This record gives sequence, structure tokens and C-alpha cells, in this order.
Amino acid sequence: MLTGSCLCGGVHYEISGPLRQALNCHCSMCRKAQGAAFRSRATVESAHFRFTQGEHLVRYYESSPGNFRGFCSVCGAPIHSKFSSRPDILSLPLGGLDQDPGIRPACHAFVGSKAPWHQISDALPQYDTLPE
Repeated sequence: MLTGSCLCGGVHYEISGPLRQALNCHCSMCRKAQGAAFRSRATVESAHFRFTQGEHLVRYYESSPGNFRGFCSVCGAPIHSKFSSRPDILSLPLGGLDQDPGIRPACHAFVGSKAPWHQISDALPQYDTLPE
């Protein structure tokens, strides 16, 4: 069981299943949403994600058609993204987790739009789009 929360502690959640497809996303939307050079994220089945506190504090912003980014309405911390086309999957920022998720990013995605001031310095594969 993994747990996570927002910055102010108003929103808490549990993850009861495995995380998959961990990567570092460098797209401009993830950079702006995270306020950082990239977003480290993984996917989890929706059935394995459960709010344990503060679900009423979560607001959603449709950053692109069918992509809804959930965040705490008090502190602004990102919670997860959900997708109209894939309601069975959530995208979860790894930074909100309280424990080691046991998974590591396998690549860098959308490096074609990475922050010009950021230098990728590891040996992970880099892709201009989302890899298969």
C-alpha cells in the first residue's frame, strides 16, 4: 500500500495496486503544472486509487481535450490526472507519494519541448513524444 498527500495535508490518498509506466515528462503543460523542469509520473489503475481525506478539496482543470489535471484547491499541489478516453487509468505525480514507489522513470518524454535551461544528465532514453 502506498500513500500520498498534498502540500497542505488536506488531501490524502492510498494506492493499492502497482504503479506502471514511470517516466519524466518534459512537455510544456507538465512543466507549468509542476513549476519544474519536468514531471516524474507513473500510471495506476483507477480501481487501485482511493481518496482517504479531502476529496472535496480536489479541483480539475482540463489542460487539453479529455485530460483533467486534479489539484488541491487550497495549496495547488497536483494530485493526479484523469482521462475521458481512459477512465480506467490515472496519471500520478511521483512527488506526492509518502514512500518509495518501487518504480523508477524509464525514460524522458517530450524532450522536444523541454525547458531550454535544463540539461538532461542521465542515460535514460529520450523521446520527442510519448513512447509506446
